[in-house]
Amino acid sequence: MAVAQGKSLKAYIESILISKAETINVSISENPSPSGDRWFDDPENMASVYRGIEEMKAGKGRSYSIGELKDILG
Repeated sequence: MAVAQGKSLKAYIESILISKAETINVSISENPSPSGDRWFDDPENMASVYRGIEEMKAGKGRSYSIGELKDILG
């Protein structure tokens, strides 16, 4: 095919790769959930998550163990 189109094999392969690359549709989701949980798609929920991360970085938050959470929640 490359010879029939008057191209070197390298140029022929490059043209195929470029045409395939141009048809690839890549989208990046801000959703951090591996399962795609829709809760994370809500901007208000994500704002709350980011605020919590910043509070923890600033030393304003606290981590709880499972046992502590069970005691707090009864």
